[in-house]
Amino acid sequence: MRFADKVIMITGAGSGLGRECARLWAAEGGTIVVTDIVAERADKVAAEITAAGGVALARRVDVTDEDEVASAVAATVEAFGRIDVMFANAGIGPEGFGTVPLEDTTEEQWNAVNDVVYKGVFFCGKHAARAMKERGGNIVVTISAGGLNAYPGFAPYNAGKSGAIGLVKSMAFDWGRYGIRVNALAPTHGMSVNFALPLDADVLGLSYEEAKLAESGESWDPKTMFPGPLKVDRPPNLRDNANVATFLASDDSQYISGLTIPSCDGGNFARTSIPFPDSWGLADEVGPNEVGAK
Repeated sequence: MRFADKVIMITGAGSGLGRECARLWAAEGGTIVVTDIVAERADKVAAEITAAGGVALARRVDVTDEDEVASAVAATVEAFGRIDVMFANAGIGPEGFGTVPLEDTTEEQWNAVNDVVYKGVFFCGKHAARAMKERGGNIVVTISAGGLNAYPGFAPYNAGKSGAIGLVKSMAFDWGRYGIRVNALAPTHGMSVNFALPLDADVLGLSYEEAKLAESGESWDPKTMFPGPLKVDRPPNLRDNANVATFLASDDSQYISGLTIPSCDGGNFARTSIPFPDSWGLADEVGPNEVGAK
């Protein structure tokens, strides 16, 4: 019951990681304010939590609209007396989902992404901090591996997520004096397949890897199906990222602030992209300035 007596607001909680965390944290005693740009999705998740014996409030929130964010924080405080955790999780991908070259990206396409993944984080942090200053609090942000390494074709998204990493550091520094800590997780694998689907699509509760496996009907083979160096006997899933978000949102990480943790990375950040063979050494020189391989 790590979230007993905690009031938690989650953006983008109608699907994917936000939904996973909303249900998990409610089961651990949290009071959850479920927000999403699709009201029906927020309502459904809140109803699921309530049906399971938890406490939840649903609200439609567009994180690109500062007034809506401020209103949702105020409604949370009015309903429950405070806000203990803000999980700024809402995100969208770029138009074309990787098919629009950077040099052909319009200002409107750029802004559409960054208003959510960058400016939206600022709005959530700003208004949560104002409500938390008297008693402290915790802000968690969903970044992305795209903020640490570039996803091909995702330049606006990569830029916004990189900026959000800097914003997390600034918020942690500025608000630490009030007992407010700010951290982020950067999912690499195990991300929601709904991220790539239209807003009116069914909420599947699956990672990309799980969805692909279900579509193919094949059995999981990490050696051929997973590109990272870490081989596990199951595909990565939403819970793998939710567990890291849970650590950051709970008092288990009470003395951590300003960090971005790559979650469910599968060893992605463990090595350089230089194509060294698995076994190599200086003894295998093939030239005066070259390193060879056996």
